[in-house]
Amino acid sequence: MYDICCIGHITLDKVVTTKGEKHMAGGTSFYFSNALQNMDVHYCLITALGANEMHFVKDMRARGITINVLPSSYTVYFENIYSYNLDHRTQRVLQSADSFTVEQLQNADAAIFHLGPLLANDIPLVLIKALAKKGKVSLDAQGYLREVNKQNVCAVDWADKKEALQYIEILKASENEMEVLTGCKDVCRGAKMLSEWGVKEVVITLGSQGSIIYANNIFYNIPAYIPAAEVDATGCGDTYMAGYLYQRIKGASLQAAGEFGAGMASLKIESSGPFTGTKEEVIAHMANSKKYFNIKIKIQTE
Repeated sequence: MYDICCIGHITLDKVVTTKGEKHMAGGTSFYFSNALQNMDVHYCLITALGANEMHFVKDMRARGITINVLPSSYTVYFENIYSYNLDHRTQRVLQSADSFTVEQLQNADAAIFHLGPLLANDIPLVLIKALAKKGKVSLDAQGYLREVNKQNVCAVDWADKKEALQYIEILKASENEMEVLTGCKDVCRGAKMLSEWGVKEVVITLGSQGSIIYANNIFYNIPAYIPAAEVDATGCGDTYMAGYLYQRIKGASLQAAGEFGAGMASLKIESSGPFTGTKEEVIAHMANSKKYFNIKIKIQTE
């Protein structure tokens, strides 16, 4: 049995920032997996992509990442365009991949399954239910809130959310994604609503404003660690969750796990591509970086 198994498509990404344009591998599964490659955790990725992008898998395996590749006619192809404010981006989907099925994952076995759907049909509800019988299910909500209209990505609500979230132990959503899911602009109210729908650990990321975790009727205010430079925010949320789940599987508290994830994400934003550092580097960065606590959230939760 693996400690953590991530399920999601590796993508072909076109990333456009004010500093230039790059083409690279991407997706939750890519950034999450790379962030764990040097951590002491028994990890596996289950992904699907087209034959033309199999070199991404070859490169990751060469770095020691265990990967089970399922067949897909095409690879997901995303275009991510960032403004000067790296908290905001626009996306287009130029190509999509085949959905995962219960039959394909019938032999998957892990203590935590982290699901990283990129589009709403990537991981069907029946598969969430099947995985919940085997281990804890962690979910990045973003894919279920994406509708593709003429290649443009539009924010939509998740039709199956109330049924599906009963099977989700840990949910990660950005502030905007939380608002789409709950209809609440207030982060604390939105987190409580998600908890009422069945989620045990609600993780709301607030970009450069830090993050909050809500569990067992308690709010945890997680600081943002100020990076030395803001180069590329792509994959920061995935890196955060890699650090968070790594610490949780090791028995860390919610506060400690959140802070480690935040430290990891801060290091990642300092360069393009995935985080590939060590636990020791994250701890040193946390010790030497300035913290930003979201005072507004802290006042609301006292």
